Amino acid sequence: MIEEILVNVNPRETRAALLENGVLQEVFIERASRRGITSNIYKGRVRRVLPGMQAAFVDIGLERTAFLHASDIMAHPPVARPLPDGEREVNIRELVAEGQDILVQVVKDPLGTKGARLTTYVTMPSRYLVYLPFGQGIGISARIEDEAERGRLRAILEDIAADRAGGWILRTAAEHAPREALRADMLFLEKLWEAVDEQGRRSAPGTLVHGDLDLPLRMLRDLMAPRVERVRVDDAAVYARMKRFAACFIPEMEPKIQEYVESRPIFDLYGVDDEIARALDPKVPLKSGGYLVLDQTEAMTTIDVNTGAYVGHRNLEETIFRTNLEAAQAIARQIRLRNLGGIIIVDFIDMEEEDHRAQVLQALERALQSDHARNQITEVSRLGLVEMTRKRTRESLEHVLCRPCPTCEGRGSVKTPETVCYEIFRDILRQARQFEFQELMVLAHAEVLDLLVDEEASGLAELESLTGKPIRLQAESGYLHDQYDVVPL
Repeated sequence: MIEEILVNVNPRETRAALLENGVLQEVFIERASRRGITSNIYKGRVRRVLPGMQAAFVDIGLERTAFLHASDIMAHPPVARPLPDGEREVNIRELVAEGQDILVQVVKDPLGTKGARLTTYVTMPSRYLVYLPFGQGIGISARIEDEAERGRLRAILEDIAADRAGGWILRTAAEHAPREALRADMLFLEKLWEAVDEQGRRSAPGTLVHGDLDLPLRMLRDLMAPRVERVRVDDAAVYARMKRFAACFIPEMEPKIQEYVESRPIFDLYGVDDEIARALDPKVPLKSGGYLVLDQTEAMTTIDVNTGAYVGHRNLEETIFRTNLEAAQAIARQIRLRNLGGIIIVDFIDMEEEDHRAQVLQALERALQSDHARNQITEVSRLGLVEMTRKRTRESLEHVLCRPCPTCEGRGSVKTPETVCYEIFRDILRQARQFEFQELMVLAHAEVLDLLVDEEASGLAELESLTGKPIRLQAESGYLHDQYDVVPL
């Protein structure tokens, strides 16, 4: 399987796409106005302790206080990991007190009306290792399956980590890594933690102590692997930063990073924008004529499989089986592409034969093996449903790009004015590369134009500078919120 990473940079938004054999699998979006905070470390202050919930609410300087459960609070003396539920009774008041200052790390971004989820078990990731300053022992990624390689890695780390404080986890990228590279990562993480620890002691409550890497560099740290054939970046400055980062930390991957300089937008090469648009549609057609219907709610996501126009060639059971097999592949891709998390219920078409049910479940498990997020799948229930969970650390694609529709009172969604602004920015760049004109006119809903001349004014000014042409704005009362036109004049 050949993987490729595309990085698209705009004045106020960076997007990255992961492709497998030319097919889009995952999309990552980071905006200047709303960067994710997962893995950031903050100096927080405990505002409320709730013994009934065995939790505390911590002020880390965000709009909403963040949530800290007792199982995520480091006990004294420190232990390697949170105690399993039920091992012993934990009293939250023995761990934290109101008004106490505490160093915490974000494990989940704020989602919907919920604040961020915190832990005091700080982890510091690098290319090959994850450092647990308050932990102990050595762990190895389950994705490294070769027992001989697991033994080699464990022996190396036990040797170089002897008499060192903290615990260590070998990441998937550490497979076949040389001893020198592992030792360099270890020294780097120890120095980084010393700096973070010192900064945490000096910082005031409610301030950021250590921020995670931005999206382009995170892609290199977390997703670069031998199977990645190349990384293509359409911005010279970001390309240079990624090359420097790779040369320092993953030199063997540095030649794979390429600057994309063609006039055609980089996401147009593989129809990525079209795939993103389709990923916002609840209905997903299958090649056989069947289709999926995905319904994302706050509590869970449900996926329904239907035969549609597919009638098969043999009998009804064979038709259902073939549709479910195809659906299993499509479901795995949609889960990754839409970044669905939490509880997911899949309603496959009922199958009479036990062997067919087992094969469909195995097909779903195999298709999800390449998913970077941790997931767990149960057996088919008595009602014919497959229940699964997938770790959710950031908002889904729909929640990032859309907001509840005011017309239908939340029963559907439309793109946010911010999303439309960035689409207009990309369209302006596309027009500037393809056509000759004296000026550009943007026709859009008044709310979108208000955002363009207010919060996004700097981005609009930067585009005028890049194109060397004036950009005029005109409100159209008949346009919907996500409807616009960019007209060269």
